[in-house]
Formats: sequence, structure tokens, C-alpha cells
Amino acid sequence: MAAIGEGKYAQAFPSFGPERRGAPLQAFLRISETAIRLREKISAPDVVVVLDPALVATGNVKAGLKSGGTLVVNTSKPVGAVRAECGYGGRTAVVDASKIAEEELGVPITNTTMLGALLKAAGLVGLESLKVPLEARFGKNAGKNLKALERAFSETRIEE
Repeated sequence: MAAIGEGKYAQAFPSFGPERRGAPLQAFLRISETAIRLREKISAPDVVVVLDPALVATGNVKAGLKSGGTLVVNTSKPVGAVRAECGYGGRTAVVDASKIAEEELGVPITNTTMLGALLKAAGLVGLESLKVPLEARFGKNAGKNLKALERAFSETRIEE
């Protein structure tokens, strides 16, 4: 919604089967300055965002990540430890989104918080562009979510 609000084209969709709530899943997002005609899974992403830090060690989070791509991870670990754990030596961004979500939202739900890290790492849209979509989605809780997002944006550490 933020990208569309900025006059860009956007497409987002999840990919999951009969998993239980909380099970790992994939979701995809395309943002473009031109119309998006492709309607399939992204096999070579520019950015991979990992909300569950346990997946760094157990999943192949860097699979298909383009050369020069960015890995964004919710973790309290430093960038070097994340790189060693998953075997990725490229551009990496880390933020303790779980801690931020707990402190700002009162729940360990990191979706909005990780959006702040994604924006810091990839600059897809401006922070201001998220205000209206957050208000539409969260109503009276929009302020808390915006604060969590902004805090994650400022606390995200990136290494090339």
C-alpha cells in the first residue's frame, strides 16, 4: 500500500500449504516503477527477510539470493555471527525485532518491526508512506506499530 501510495506498482502474496500457525512460510513482494506483469514465485530475490532467527541455522535463507543481494535477519547476534551461521558473506542487516516488538507492542509479533528493518536495508519506500497503511491496518494500535517500525529502522545494523 505504501509503494502504491508513492505511485509505484506493487504485488505481494504468501506461499504456504497446510502449515500450522507459526510454522515457517514464504511471502513475496515486488515493487516496481513500471507495471508488474509477472505473477509467479520469486526465485532470485534482491532481498530476503528472516523473521524467525532459528531459520538462519536450519533453513537455507540465502537460497537464490541474487549476487549483491541483501539478507535482513531478526536477531540479537552481530552480523558476523549471522554470516557464519548461514554461510552468507554478502550485504547483511540485523535487528533485534523480537525485543523491539515485545517492548513497543507488548507481543513478540515482529512483522511490522521487520518492515522497518527492510526499509532501512532496501529503501523501498519512505517511512512517511507507511503512516496511512498502518492506520488502515491497525487502527488505534497504529501508533505503537509505527513506533516499533521506526525504532527498528533506527536500530538496524548493516554491513556490506
